[in-house]
This record gives sequence, C-alpha cells and structure tokens, in this order.
Amino acid sequence: MTKQILFIISLAITLGVFAWSVKRLWAFFKLTKPSYPIKNIGARISHTLDVAFGQTKIFRKPVIGLMHALVFWGFLVITLGSIEIVIDGVFGLERSFAFTGWFYDFVMASGDVFALLIIVFIKAFSLRRSILRIKRFTGVEMSSKSYWDAQIALSFIGLLMLSLLAFNVGYISNHPNGYEGVYPVSAAIVNLVNLDLGWLQEPGWWIHILLIFVFANYLPYSKHFHVFLSVPNVFLANLEPLTKYPNLESITKEVKLMLDPEAAYDESEEVARFGVKDVEDVSWKNYMDSLACTQCGRCTDVCPANITGKLLSPRKIFVDLRKRMDEKGPIAIKGEDDGKSLLRDYITEEELWACTTCNACAQECPIDISHPNLIMDMRRYLVMEEAAAPAELNTMFTNIENNGAPWQFSPEDRLKWTEG
Repeated sequence: MTKQILFIISLAITLGVFAWSVKRLWAFFKLTKPSYPIKNIGARISHTLDVAFGQTKIFRKPVIGLMHALVFWGFLVITLGSIEIVIDGVFGLERSFAFTGWFYDFVMASGDVFALLIIVFIKAFSLRRSILRIKRFTGVEMSSKSYWDAQIALSFIGLLMLSLLAFNVGYISNHPNGYEGVYPVSAAIVNLVNLDLGWLQEPGWWIHILLIFVFANYLPYSKHFHVFLSVPNVFLANLEPLTKYPNLESITKEVKLMLDPEAAYDESEEVARFGVKDVEDVSWKNYMDSLACTQCGRCTDVCPANITGKLLSPRKIFVDLRKRMDEKGPIAIKGEDDGKSLLRDYITEEELWACTTCNACAQECPIDISHPNLIMDMRRYLVMEEAAAPAELNTMFTNIENNGAPWQFSPEDRLKWTEG
C-alpha cells in the first residue's frame, strides 16, 4: 500500500510539472499565425506510417539509419511495458497485461531484446559524437549546451534500458517456478550469473519508472523533444509538392481589392505584416517544426549553399526560431517587447539570400520540416516591407515594373535581336 501511495504521488507530480510545461508552450503557440488547413487524413496516416513509423528517410544513411530505426522501434515496444508499469503502480498490481497471452510474450521478449540493443547503440552514438567529430554535428548553432544536451539524453536512455533489464532479471529470479512473459536476454543473464538476483526487482522497477518521469519532464526543454513531437510533426506536414510555396492571404486580399472597383476597403481592419520578421509572424507549424527539430544536421549536410561555404545553415533557422521564442515568448504574453527580432538579431539577411530554394533540406529532413517556406517568408518581409532585397534583385524588380520583364529593354525593343 505504501508503494502504491508513493507511486501515485510521484505520478501526480510528474503530470503536474508536464502540464505546466505544456501550458507554457501552448501560450507560445497562441502568439503564432494560422497555417494551412489539416485535411486528407487518410493520406496523412499513410504518410506517417511510411516516414515516421517506417523511418524511410533515415535509411538514406543505411548503417546509422538502421541503428536509429531500431532504437525508435524499441522505444515503441518498451512504451507498452511502461504503460503497464504505470497501471501496476496505480492499482497495486503485477504484470496486469499478462492476460493478453501470446501478444504479451511477444512484447516482453521484444522489449527485453531491444533494451540490450539500445544500450549498445546508445554507447555507439555517444562515442560517435565524442570521438569521430561528425561535421554535421558542428556549426555556430551547435553550442556546448547542445553537445551536453545530447549526452544527457543518451545517458537517460541508457539508464532506462539498464534499469529495465535489472527489473526483468530480478522478476525472473523471484519466480523460479514460472513467470509471466518471455525475457530472452534477462533469462540468459540469470542463468549465466547463477546467483539470487531477486533483490534487483524493486530498485529496478522504481529506478526505471522514475527515470521515465524525470526524462519526460526534461524533454520539453531539450532538443530531444522530438521523442514526443516527431510523429505528430510528420502527420501534420504539408503534403503539397515541396516546390509549391503558399501565397500570402494578405497579398491576395490586396490584389483582389485593387482589381474590384466596387470593393469597399475596411479602414478599421488592422494592416497585416507581409512576411516574417519575428516569432509572432511565423505560423504555428513553423514553431512546431522548431520544437520537433532533431538537430541532426542532415539538412545542413546537403545544403549546396552551406557546402560552398556560405553562411546559411537550414538547421540554424529553426534552432534560432526556438531560441527566439524562448526569449520573447514570456514577455510577448505580457504585451511587452524587447526591441529585438528573429530577423537580423538571430538570422542575418546574408543567410536568407544564400538559399537557392532547391529543397534538398526539406527532402532530407527525417521529420518533414520545410525550411525554405520559412526562409521565403522572411525574404518576403525584407522585400515587401523594407524593400531590402539585394541590388541585383532590386534592379530586376525595377525592370519588371517598368518593362514588364526582368531585362533592361522596353517591350518595343524586345525583338530587335531578330533583325538581320
């Protein structure tokens, strides 16, 4: 009974802290603009099964992709076991899902094997970051905090798997005449050690579930928030072709007003900002992308602008968006301003104009973030609000305005090249 009460208190604290974090993020989301409508649910489910659960984009790097996919699939299986632990803790039960029979045996066996695999892979991931110094893990946006954030998350995951194995080993040792489920790895450890390891069951159970509770509340402040958001982010991704950029509704409305002589202009309506200058101008999907970003660097790794030495790093665009929202969100909620903005204080004009809009970053992103859409919206602000395009583009805009074409020739002279 004491165990049950302590567990319920721990669960209540966990849910309370997590609810506070969600409330904080929800307040930030309310600062953003609407995005595209969410429709074609069938197509979205199919896309999610393929990209999120099938991890198809990850396999473009076959070896590390397989390792990451196995960790992800292992987490899915182990999550079922974690749900069982929560139910057992609340109601004072043991192995409450055992009634599912063969399915329970399959889940427990898979979780036991995956726990060992994940421990091995997590160690490999950690050494890879520390020793190999992979280029895509570096960049101006990747501070020492990012490095330690990754190492802390990897440590959490490793300890979760170790505590799960300890719990299973203790459970098997305490039930020599038979137990619920199948545990290939844990049973092998018990047989190999040939000692009474029953004392591991209780501490293994408590350490495992408390680590889950702490990790769940650490994630909203970590780059590993994608553990929660990657699947929803893929489901909510824009299913239009990557090269199709949405029109600004405010511009469309202005054009329609100009073309309709009988249209009445509502002077009381607030004039919308064209494009994106700061976090309150981005869409909720842009902000969700920044929270879901795994910071894996695959986008920057394939960016032709970055490869050729230009300042642009597609990953930095969304890392900066998240940082800026963390900075401005709390004061914006109060109706205050700090005099800074996402544009220029975080992201420079040079970065934005370096983008070729080739969409290699969006194609490569394992969770379907569309970097060029946000870059284009920030360019729109520069052009339409400040007329701050590069000189070459301003010349082209002037020619289009005066000559109806990008070239510096009048329409009457356009065919002179054919003479003779």
